[in-house]
Amino acid sequence: MNIQITPEYDFLNFKAGGQNPFFLIAGPCVAESDELLKTTAAELKRIGEKYKIPVIFKSSYDKANRSSIHSYRGPGIDKGLQMLANIKKEFELPLLTDVHWPDEVSVAAEVVDVLQIPAFLSRQTDLLLAAAKSGKWVNVKKGQFMAPLDALQIIDKFKEVNSDKVSICERGYTFGYNNLVVDMRGIEQLRQKGARVVFDATHSTQLPGGGQISGGQREMAFPLARAATAVGVDGFFMEVHPNPPQAKSDSTNQLFLSDLDSIIATLVRIDEIVKNR
Repeated sequence: MNIQITPEYDFLNFKAGGQNPFFLIAGPCVAESDELLKTTAAELKRIGEKYKIPVIFKSSYDKANRSSIHSYRGPGIDKGLQMLANIKKEFELPLLTDVHWPDEVSVAAEVVDVLQIPAFLSRQTDLLLAAAKSGKWVNVKKGQFMAPLDALQIIDKFKEVNSDKVSICERGYTFGYNNLVVDMRGIEQLRQKGARVVFDATHSTQLPGGGQISGGQREMAFPLARAATAVGVDGFFMEVHPNPPQAKSDSTNQLFLSDLDSIIATLVRIDEIVKNR
């Protein structure tokens, strides 16, 4: 039985899908400081070059969907985008960041290479259309409330404005209260329909709700990533931080930056087998 492989396509300045190596979207959840961004970007650049995988640096200037009104949201769009622009200039890494409102899209698109739609906004038609019309690649987090094939309607919205620059990012499905579950069949179902699929290894380990902040099981990110690699994905999304317990957001599910090298080494080996490289 053949493994389903997405047809090859151009993504930014590299080839994705097909038998190409997975690309990695990684960085800290939120742009806490210039020092944090630089430390993380330097290590991601090194890992990308070591394993010959494309790396896209991610961080958010605003986390608009925090559980508590008192939670840290980020430096804001003006300062945050400038911080990201500095990373792009110094490390020559493409950028990804979240957008929450249609009016933000054109501003963020002047700086970043990939726009991301948060999971809770994955059905917001005006936001999706604005992102599609920007001409940028868009990574849409599949909502925790959305069955895999329901995500095909997201792709249809892009097609409506003649854009195919969209990937669907699996990040788990709500399972009862305060828990998520990843159904690996969903990745295969989407790929059989021609969708470009990215797996979010860290948000899939969240334990949402249950208090003022979401919990998480960061130790589950690596097993889930191995499984997703075996099913076959075009790319990975991972939030990483030099000291996750001290992070101002997602402190329980971000990966330790120091662990990323060994994680990627294993995923690359599995990816080579799955894609017959």
